[in-house]
Amino acid sequence: MAKKTAPQNNATATAGLFVGPAGWSYDDWAGIVYPARRPRGFHEAAWLAEYFDTIEINTSFYAPLRPAHCWGWVERVQRNPRFQFTAKLWQRFTHEAGATAEDEKAVREGFDLLMGAGKLGAVLLQFPFSFHNTRETRQYLESLLERFNSYPLVVEVRHATWNEKGFFEMLHDRRVAFCNIDQPVIGRSLKPSERTTSAVGYVRLHGRRYDTWFTDDPLSPPEERYNYLYSTEELQPWAQRIEKVRERASTTFVITNNHFQGKAIVNALQLLSILRGAKVKVPEPLRHHYPQLDAIADEPAQEPTLFPNPPR
Repeated sequence: MAKKTAPQNNATATAGLFVGPAGWSYDDWAGIVYPARRPRGFHEAAWLAEYFDTIEINTSFYAPLRPAHCWGWVERVQRNPRFQFTAKLWQRFTHEAGATAEDEKAVREGFDLLMGAGKLGAVLLQFPFSFHNTRETRQYLESLLERFNSYPLVVEVRHATWNEKGFFEMLHDRRVAFCNIDQPVIGRSLKPSERTTSAVGYVRLHGRRYDTWFTDDPLSPPEERYNYLYSTEELQPWAQRIEKVRERASTTFVITNNHFQGKAIVNALQLLSILRGAKVKVPEPLRHHYPQLDAIADEPAQEPTLFPNPPR
């Protein structure tokens, strides 16, 4: 008689897997992701750490992290011992020119504190679509990888010129991770992938707003670029790719960046449920705006709503 395989528990099913959103401070999450009335001492990162094991720090893209802020974040997620932050490198290094030694020192202050606390899972170098694969850009990228090689690095590029063997071999040789992305595939955009080049696997889902992805319309709010909710059918192929990444990586981060009105949280929870093969804990405010979460919630709704008001 064939021996049956015991079902995996949640800990086994998600070993080495960290799923969560990009950022936590969005005005349009109030009353949708977070309670409309916040209790004393409420902090967004602490709230999210009850549901996820990672958050990608977004503010580090706009300015170096302040050590005092980092220390506060470390303290706030302590109730989840598995929790790991990832953080984006300051845009002065990835989108601009002329970053100085002082800029590097400022960046390191925050990253080093998170690293020393055992809470920095990866540093993401996110480059724009305009960053094409040329001899000059390859040289610049390699200089950055050398400059920040004391951190677990991940490189996100978006243009298809980077889809070549030599680039992936360079990342592998330097033990730098490649970021697999979901984005609107327009022109020579990189398509979805399941590639690993180091012990860290990384996946980012940006949404599929083809109409606003490259828009320069001043009347289109920037957040509309990320106003996209993946269907379960669209997430299923990504769950399969994530499993392929996990087979080759010891630690895998999956980040949902379609943050408009909490859609990133919805899709992160749905991915967790698919990957675990089990229901998950769902924030109470969120399920009232996205009733489809009832199907994966591990507990009944505390405040049933007869007429939910889905975000636009």
